[in-house]
Amino acid sequence: MLDACTAAFAVALPLEQPADVTLSAFFRSHPKIGRRDRATIADSVYAALRRRRLLERVAVTQSPRRLALATWTALLGANLRELEPWLRGDEAEWLASVKCEAAAPKTFEVECELPDWAIERLRARYDESALLALAKGLLQNAPLDLRVNPLKISREAALERLAADGLRATATPYSPEGIRLKEKLAINRHALFLQGSIEVQDEGSQLLCHLVAPKRGEMVVDFCAGAGGKTLALGALMRSTGRLYAFDISPKRLAGLKPRLARSGLSNVHPQRIEGVNDARVKRLAGKIDRVLVDAPCSGLGTLRRNPDMKWRQTPEDVAELVEKQKSILAAAARLVKPGGRLVYTTCSILEEENRGIVEDFLRSAEFTLRPAGEVLEKSGIRLQMKDYLELWPHLHGTDGFFAAVLERAA
Repeated sequence: MLDACTAAFAVALPLEQPADVTLSAFFRSHPKIGRRDRATIADSVYAALRRRRLLERVAVTQSPRRLALATWTALLGANLRELEPWLRGDEAEWLASVKCEAAAPKTFEVECELPDWAIERLRARYDESALLALAKGLLQNAPLDLRVNPLKISREAALERLAADGLRATATPYSPEGIRLKEKLAINRHALFLQGSIEVQDEGSQLLCHLVAPKRGEMVVDFCAGAGGKTLALGALMRSTGRLYAFDISPKRLAGLKPRLARSGLSNVHPQRIEGVNDARVKRLAGKIDRVLVDAPCSGLGTLRRNPDMKWRQTPEDVAELVEKQKSILAAAARLVKPGGRLVYTTCSILEEENRGIVEDFLRSAEFTLRPAGEVLEKSGIRLQMKDYLELWPHLHGTDGFFAAVLERAA
């Protein structure tokens, strides 16, 4: 077990690829590792990525073996006696010092477990108390949220079915279609999932679709659709009427939408791969679309509960490139919106330059006005205290970190 975990650390911690991609490849190349050991290895790698600053401080080594042992001891609470059969040389003495150091007072930066450049930018908006609360929220494990497909089942019926199958679940506090499972499990094997009655989707992501608030029969564009989680939610809100275009530049991501779309039963979704913002398929829809959702590519720092490696893989230079891309995508998407139509810009970032900065820059030159997000949600019957923007935080709302702005074109 220690040897396998050491091997996983050796390939995952250099951060050459996303952690989930690296671990998937690792397990494929080590098929003899059992399901329980796989779970332990994955938990260990993700714990090390979440608390990398603390781990490096207490371990004082780059040895994958020692980093694995330090993770078990300092981060996952393993008993030193349990580890003794695997230890060699001075490792027992070293682990005792690791455990002692892990219990010592920590610097603010180690408590936050964010890179220095991110802490510096967040300090421009938050005092230390608020910043630490946000950072600690991002260190938590994310729950498994589901969205019911109202074309196939009600939330109440889905909760009853899950309870009958011995699964503990509750209604999410904000999204009217959301369900939160009490424990993580392979929900993709459950009958409700296989028949398209439920989908995996964070509650925050569900709420973004209620800001778009599409109506029956409208023309809607999901501009950066990816694998289509929001596309499916929008299609259901439209009751499978109208026309919903799912644009993305990645054929691989759109391929992920295909089986989900088949399960959903939706007939109004039209996935289309585009070459970029100047694609002819985009230009021909100029001024014709009722509602456009722009889920812009971003740093993803709001999803650190699920993707802790992202904070160590991103750089300020990466963010600067993303900001330029976000401006370009938002400008292109805005051209699709017809007079009186709605444009929703959203990211899963917690950085001002990817959020308010983009929107405020856009509003200086566009024929759009900002519609208060709280007002839009209230109209949909969602009681969530928000002002101009939707800003969701893991420590306050239990969701991933999300930002969204509702922009409306003059009629």
